[in-house]
Amino acid sequence: MVEERDLFKQLNGLLTEQRNPASMQIDCAPVEEILRIINAEDTKVASAVARELPAIANAVELIVEALHAGGRLLYVGAGTSGRLGVLDAVECPPTFGIDPSMVQGIIAGGDEAMFRAIEGAEDRVEEGTAIIQQKNVSSKDVVCGIAASLRTPFVCAAVIQAKKQGAKTILVTTNPRSKLDEDEFRELASAIDVAICPEVGPEVVMGSTRMKSGTAQKMVLNMLSTASMIRLGKVYENMMIDLQMTNNKLRERAKRIVMISTGLSYDCAANILEQAGYHVKTAIVMAKLGVTREEAQQRLQRVNGFVRLALRNE
Repeated sequence: MVEERDLFKQLNGLLTEQRNPASMQIDCAPVEEILRIINAEDTKVASAVARELPAIANAVELIVEALHAGGRLLYVGAGTSGRLGVLDAVECPPTFGIDPSMVQGIIAGGDEAMFRAIEGAEDRVEEGTAIIQQKNVSSKDVVCGIAASLRTPFVCAAVIQAKKQGAKTILVTTNPRSKLDEDEFRELASAIDVAICPEVGPEVVMGSTRMKSGTAQKMVLNMLSTASMIRLGKVYENMMIDLQMTNNKLRERAKRIVMISTGLSYDCAANILEQAGYHVKTAIVMAKLGVTREEAQQRLQRVNGFVRLALRNE
């Protein structure tokens, strides 16, 4: 009973658990008014994330350094937060051509929890610790905990264990950064290298953090992975040039990227892609400089895969 009262008190002090004055009458509002209220609250998310750009930039620097050195980015979350981490991770290989092990998503309750809520999974401290041990997390890695409420036991345990094993750590939460100064979060605070805390305010439906909090977390994760991949040379101008051509859409997108980059016709772009071994970066350098596949690959290798640098005169 004491533990239950302590948890009740803790939840009562979280921004994500407060009631939203703007939606107090939403249960008796007509549909369009319900949607207007939700939409009005959603407009607050982008500005909340914008205020956290300096922290997000610091996190990106940690991630780029780790990935460049052969380390990994591991997202850890429970419920909606965990699903968002998995979603961001699984999109990275087809979008940026990376190995699936480079960016991974870990959700409390395991793979089954992606599709069905696993009751009590987020409270399993031991499993949060164990998964970091099982993943052999080291000083080469970055572990990013995602917890709207700040307090999710599985996530906190994973972040704390990751720090013990030498990893750099990030926490994404939609509760105020000032909460980390409180005694109950002291251990967690000491284990975090970068805290990203967009304050989106109370949810339209009290405590339903799949709403504004989920939107903010998705925006932050998009920034973390995309900015990191840009800094690793996975983008030329504003086009993904390390995409994996694993389906018809991506094959056609690859041709279009080559056409846009080089001015080639559809058939010529398809032909040079074939010559380049269906590697978009190589095809662009071959076409723009009129060099062989081997020379294009050598140029890219010398500049760590940055197309813009490979195209410069040496």
